[in-house]
Amino acid sequence: MRFPRGLPGWATGLIGVAVVIGLWWLGAVTIFRNTGSVPGGAIPTPGAVLAGVATDGAEFYLAHVSITLQEAGLGFLWGNGLALLLAAVVLVLPRVEKVALQIAVITYCIPIVAIGPIAYIVIGAPRGGDPSGTAVFLAAMSVFFTTVVGSLVGLKAASAASLDLVSVYGGNRLMQLRKVRMMAGLPSVLNALQVAAPAALLGAILGEYLGGVDRGLGIALLAAGSAANVPRVWGLALIAGLLAGLGYALFALVSRVATPWMTGRATL
Repeated sequence: MRFPRGLPGWATGLIGVAVVIGLWWLGAVTIFRNTGSVPGGAIPTPGAVLAGVATDGAEFYLAHVSITLQEAGLGFLWGNGLALLLAAVVLVLPRVEKVALQIAVITYCIPIVAIGPIAYIVIGAPRGGDPSGTAVFLAAMSVFFTTVVGSLVGLKAASAASLDLVSVYGGNRLMQLRKVRMMAGLPSVLNALQVAAPAALLGAILGEYLGGVDRGLGIALLAAGSAANVPRVWGLALIAGLLAGLGYALFALVSRVATPWMTGRATL
């Protein structure tokens, strides 16, 4: 009798989720039971969290999720759009590479909690019901460095022979970028966007912590923590994690479809 060499990826993922939930439940009823500064302990069981989510209802979570997704989406588009534009400029004008990388490193090294209040003062509070400009800005900052570096690595990985062929036929650097580098760099760009998706959500949530908004996962987490509503805090955190995971999985699927030669399903 022959046994399969390995489990499919989805099965491995389900097993991992089941193990994490099992350890969570075991810790909540044993080690961390009645710990922390709130009645019942700081770590509720998975059942208590799900019961709290059901009690709050879908409307409560949708109201907060919708505004956070808008902020994360706008920040994702702005941050990645500027990062890709900067990477393209570097390939066409190599002399600006050092300056471009310095800009990217600066955006990465500045702590979000430090730049956030300054951004809030400059941008100001949003109007009622509108996405927070500060949250959009922090979401854009969260993805900029990753996409710049990932894009440059991919775009520079083009075959030298292909680049020379374009040059022989009279093509300039812009033509090389369009005909060769973009195809060669597509896997790295999509990988960078895959990492940027959850990073944008985190930046948006941190931006909401600064205040000025009446809806959003960040402000909801802050309010639930202040009210010592532990199941709601964990429910909001799980929903935020689920959204981040879905964003990551979405770009993983796009990468698999758009670059089949990377998985061995087709050749370039």
